[in-house]
Amino acid sequence: MPELPEVETVRRGIAPVLEGARIERADILDARLVRPFDPGIVAGELAGERVRAVDRRGKYLLVRFESGRVLLMHLRMTGSLRHAARGALAADRATRAVLRMDNGSDVAFRDVRRFGTWELLEPQEVRPTLAERLGPEPLGAFSAARLGRRLEGRRAPLKSALLDQRTVAGLGNIYVDEALWHSRLHPLRSAGGLDGDELRRLHRALRRVLRLGIARQGSTLRDYTAPDGSYGSMQDEFRAYGRAGQPCDRCRAVLERIVVGGRGTTFCPRCQALTRASGPS
Repeated sequence: MPELPEVETVRRGIAPVLEGARIERADILDARLVRPFDPGIVAGELAGERVRAVDRRGKYLLVRFESGRVLLMHLRMTGSLRHAARGALAADRATRAVLRMDNGSDVAFRDVRRFGTWELLEPQEVRPTLAERLGPEPLGAFSAARLGRRLEGRRAPLKSALLDQRTVAGLGNIYVDEALWHSRLHPLRSAGGLDGDELRRLHRALRRVLRLGIARQGSTLRDYTAPDGSYGSMQDEFRAYGRAGQPCDRCRAVLERIVVGGRGTTFCPRCQALTRASGPS
């Protein structure tokens, strides 16, 4: 599933195409994309809107219109955006919607698994919708102390707490595994039981792996690509995710895989040891 670095890469790739352009026509080809709303009605509402900015919040893309409305896009597991000159988009059965812009570009939303969503929010709905769903941005004004406050009192496993988008926005399975490896913290640690040094290590690691992911244009494991069709290379930097059975790059112990909160999780049993004192209470 695309996480913060992948969505930020998509944002950077599609913003120059959309910003300043007006939607001449919207074709919503899959009713699931905008349910429970009628796709014809949503398409009609989008037509005529001019894009002021393309932003990101957590794993969401925000297409902000001059009217104050926002088209909230969530890529989910396999969503991506493609763009080409008018009429030049390749035929693709995975295309769920196409925006035809007045600058001569067509922008397609492609989604093999069909879990992605579009929500057209009125101006007064934007702030409360995002506030209800998302915690702070980890690459914004976000300190180790603030991370500690977000985790304070949480008895859930550390990995589960970090995957909760209301704790910190934009984190997913890949970058949490990577951050926990870099910070030498076991994924089953009690989220509220970290001391000051551990919080600082985790805070540094989260920002480090997210910035590296953006620099590498995300991780391409199956379906993810940037809007120009290029692939990310963050997978070449993995130290934990997907490497169960391989030697740890730090201590050479064999990496192990467990399931935490229903998510496959890879860690080093030596570098990220779970002690009796630090385990879930």
